[in-house]
Amino acid sequence: MKICYDHQIFTTQKAGGISRYFKYLINGISETAKDDYILSALYSENMYLEEHDLPSVIGKFKFLFNSQKKILKRNKSYSKKIIKQNEFDVFHPTYFDPYYLPLIKKPTVVTIHDMTYEAFPHLFPADDPTPYYKRLAMEKADRLIAISEKTKTDILNFTNIPENKIEVIYHGMDLVPPVYANVENLPKNYILYVGGRWSYKNFFFFIDAFEQIAKKYPDIALVLAGGGDLAYGDSEYLYRKKLVDKVIHINPTDEQLNTLYNKAQCFVYPSSYEGFGFPILEAFNNECPVLLNNNECFKEIAAEGALYFEDNNLESLIFTLDKILENKILVQRLVTIGKEKLMQYPIQACIDKTLNLYHNL
Repeated sequence: MKICYDHQIFTTQKAGGISRYFKYLINGISETAKDDYILSALYSENMYLEEHDLPSVIGKFKFLFNSQKKILKRNKSYSKKIIKQNEFDVFHPTYFDPYYLPLIKKPTVVTIHDMTYEAFPHLFPADDPTPYYKRLAMEKADRLIAISEKTKTDILNFTNIPENKIEVIYHGMDLVPPVYANVENLPKNYILYVGGRWSYKNFFFFIDAFEQIAKKYPDIALVLAGGGDLAYGDSEYLYRKKLVDKVIHINPTDEQLNTLYNKAQCFVYPSSYEGFGFPILEAFNNECPVLLNNNECFKEIAAEGALYFEDNNLESLIFTLDKILENKILVQRLVTIGKEKLMQYPIQACIDKTLNLYHNL
């Protein structure tokens, strides 16, 4: 059996959870004796494909790929060519652009990572085609993978997709000891925030809580990891709160991110909505206590392995954050349960269930 993964997420992401998910699947297929894959991309700057054998783009032709627009154009053209050749058994697009629909002749699997656009339409530009593309991809797919029961429930709530078309397959981690790398000028005591800072991620709400915590604990800092460079709005909000000197931002490697988790007082994930919450597993894997928004998805994934605060309740967030900072016995209990909970999410289970779904198709 041969699976075709397309270029989309590897064209648009240099790093990120979705591209890492597909790289895990590619690695899993590579390790099987009976299955194979093809990746319909000519060129990618994604960190997870650094050792992948893409078609060579060197020398005088490199200028054809010297901008994101050019990379997208040529990868999509190459992907169409691969699809037309039809030399694979199952097609698994890596995102929702429906360019392949008029061409595809084989069964299609689409992974749904969340239903954010559908749950919060008011937070996205009206001219963003993603929810429309996503609906077309879901309706035409032979099977959908939902990465959590919460995501499956939301698919059923927001679409007309029949339940028997959806299979829940959790994300997973490679359960090996983490590799650590040095992070220069890291504060001794800090709280960790990871990822995006827009809208439903509740970054500014979290900063309001940190402002109060910083007054009680003058030596505590806040480390922001990833999510792109700080935007003007982020920086100005920190300036108005007089927190600039207490907050640092780092775009870490995976090894440095492990260090950030491992040395943090706790990891706080204030997002109101996620499809899974992969940073929870990263924190568990690095023995970092976790404080989460009390939403359905987080409770499904972390269960008793984390502490929770009530959504949009500033006093609740401050109280639970203070509780973690003060109670070392509680911290150790969370770390212990978190490590046990992590064992429920081996990446091999995700790979095996996905391969089984392909074979059933």
